[in-house]
Amino acid sequence: MNRPLFSHRKPRGILAATIIVASAMMMPTSIVEAASGALEKEDLRLGFIKLTDMAPLAIAYEKGFFEDEGLYVTLEAQANWRVLLDGVIDGTLDGAHMLAGQPIGATIGIGTQADVVTAFNMDLNGNAVTVSNDVWQQMKPHIPHDEAGRPIHPISAEALKPVIDNFADAGQSFNMGMVFPLSTHNYELRYWLAAGGIHPGYYAPHKGDSSGHLEAEALLSVTPPPQMPATMQAGTIHGYCVGEPWNQQAVFMGIGVPVVTNYQIWQNNPEKVFGVSRSWAEQNPNTHVALVKALIRAAHWLDADNNANREEAVRILSQPHYVGADFDVIANSMTGTFEYEKGDVREVPDFNVFFRHHATYPYYSDAVWFLTQMRRWGQIPEAKPDSWFDEIARQVYLPEVYQLAAQALIEEGKLSAEDFPDFSVETGYKPPQSGFIDGIVFDATQPSAYLEQFEIGLKADEVID
Repeated sequence: MNRPLFSHRKPRGILAATIIVASAMMMPTSIVEAASGALEKEDLRLGFIKLTDMAPLAIAYEKGFFEDEGLYVTLEAQANWRVLLDGVIDGTLDGAHMLAGQPIGATIGIGTQADVVTAFNMDLNGNAVTVSNDVWQQMKPHIPHDEAGRPIHPISAEALKPVIDNFADAGQSFNMGMVFPLSTHNYELRYWLAAGGIHPGYYAPHKGDSSGHLEAEALLSVTPPPQMPATMQAGTIHGYCVGEPWNQQAVFMGIGVPVVTNYQIWQNNPEKVFGVSRSWAEQNPNTHVALVKALIRAAHWLDADNNANREEAVRILSQPHYVGADFDVIANSMTGTFEYEKGDVREVPDFNVFFRHHATYPYYSDAVWFLTQMRRWGQIPEAKPDSWFDEIARQVYLPEVYQLAAQALIEEGKLSAEDFPDFSVETGYKPPQSGFIDGIVFDATQPSAYLEQFEIGLKADEVID
């Protein structure tokens, strides 16, 4: 049973006057009425999964940022992503650390149907793909090495393909773990495999098949993050994609080798979000803005002064009621290094990003990318026009709430305008993005054309029959 965390109460409850006026931005009144006056709700229960990227919640609690906004928060670790999402939907939780795909998937009815929204992106990057020692030894002959004998990164899944072929020749399936069908880990692992010529399989919910295994050369299944290393050690899976600290844990245990980070799959990709139900957001607009204010401050603290606070953050996260992994395991990635094969420690300063690169802003284009991957692998079984992708992104992502929170922090002198995008011109769409492991450019304004570029995966108008 995880210890609930309670803050000490102080007499608060009124939002700063800077939030009273909703500026000149156009905002849905159903979500942000006037964002003024007293908090609708002060005592909150927020959920999380024991991963390093829950850090903004822990820091907002430990540094008193929630209290500064008049919020008295209980943080509760959840058993898995399904339980966490259900808690937000049924109101057991006021909000939660979520997979970026969960609010989107719920809104369009993948797995469950519910209106879930986000106004805050919790981090960039933070995941890796790890394989067992045996698989790594079979991959190594197919990986280029430098003059010092170290593998050259990024490592393509092409090096894994002959291993999978050997499994198939022996009549064995090649099994890999990911944390949830709507997780970034699922889509990143699929992206990496497909870029290396390995088919990760299709979903066919319209045919009653939600396994994701149709035509698969590698079988991807759900495994809770903390159980990844033990499940691989037992031989149930041969590799996995997960967030930290569970890749470094495999190295410390001597049972596996991380082969590629998600920064190498897609540089500065969005990872987790803070999600609430739409009904909660409509009923608690002031509280929502206050929450986002506290989380922005926490994210800023985590990246401040070139990550100077990271060691303190690791000590906080290593406590059993947060992540509960050893200090050294969490520190490996949080302090800007990452260990691949045992002893192969490399500088990866952006492995975990919480505020740099406007990491906390909820970009519509991020939502569009996740929707393209849901379509690519059949979770969205039928073709959709480009306008649909934009419409769903605007239903789920709420930059208007984020902007209110940011403007309040600027007027209070806690952060500066330079810390945020220029809201007077921000469209919510990033310019076309490169930095993918296969060299394909992502233009969020043309999702159908983007899907046509992939050799493996459904094209814009294809349907699994």
